[in-house]
Amino acid sequence: MREKDLDRWVAKYRKAWESNDPGHIAALWTEEATWYRRPDDEPVVGRDAIVAAWLEVADAPGETRFEYEVLGFGDGVGFVRGWTTYQTQPPSEFSNLWVIRLARDRAHEFTEWWMEKP
Repeated sequence: MREKDLDRWVAKYRKAWESNDPGHIAALWTEEATWYRRPDDEPVVGRDAIVAAWLEVADAPGETRFEYEVLGFGDGVGFVRGWTTYQTQPPSEFSNLWVIRLARDRAHEFTEWWMEKP
């Protein structure tokens, strides 16, 4: 994995986040991918299940602003730190940490932590 591969995947993730288009969401994942929405919760397993789970909790298009930095990458795994601002009333901000395991250009495992800023 190279940093540009990780940047490309994050850009596709952001496109899916903004569109909530099932095709954009599905394009992020391998067929048997695993998504840990919270590390201590049961994972969502399989592309179709991930698309369905995503759409259940989807943010409205234009509701978020997202910035990130790549913390590290290599050997098929990438680490991303992100900052999400919900442009709602009142606004809210979250810090994010993502661990992404890619198989080519799709995630086969994605774990995320997020914490609302006080």
